[in-house]
Amino acid sequence: MAKQKYYVVWEGKAPGVYKTWPECKNQVDGLPDAKYKSFESLEEANAAYKKGWKGIWGRGSGAAGASSKTKSAGGSSAKSAADAGEIDYDSISVDVGTQGNPGPVEYKGVDTRTGEVLFAVGPVRKGTNNLGEFLAIVHALAYLKQQGSKKTVYTDSMNALKWLKQKSVSSTLVRDASTQEIWDLVERAERWLQTNSYPNKVLKWQTDVWGEIKADYGRK
Repeated sequence: MAKQKYYVVWEGKAPGVYKTWPECKNQVDGLPDAKYKSFESLEEANAAYKKGWKGIWGRGSGAAGASSKTKSAGGSSAKSAADAGEIDYDSISVDVGTQGNPGPVEYKGVDTRTGEVLFAVGPVRKGTNNLGEFLAIVHALAYLKQQGSKKTVYTDSMNALKWLKQKSVSSTLVRDASTQEIWDLVERAERWLQTNSYPNKVLKWQTDVWGEIKADYGRK
């Protein structure tokens, strides 16, 4: 069973503490300057809300108290706002929605500033979250190359970034009739990487500092 998380919205449509991600998401959708973050306990969330976003959320090295540490949803120490730097809003953010892992997979790329969906694929019959994240990044790079754009791409997947660097995936997902579709897509993405270059930066979205990635499906 997933552990209960609590969400603080410092700047959004209705600032406050929320018990579910959909409630939080409703307060920040479409607001590029929204400030919000998840916490492991209600007490921690309430304390963070009272303290204010400075030193907790942070968008750059100039944020007060940027070196302070907070716990991420997964329990690890968050990077400081100074380490995370500012969000490049002139960018594409990608994310995956799954129903089971493995299970049906879909992914999309959105304008980081406005949340406008720029492309969406799926659901693919059966795959994994990591494979979907990899496909989303490569799709974004191909999309931007077609447009002649040097925009940054954001992902919240470290595995996908590793595979991108390798230009190949390393997955234990079985290859059979049920996974043929996603493996075909993955092999096509690998071929694209091996035969194309791109000027775009592909960066890790700092969830602990910035909140959920803008392309998030809200399936927490």
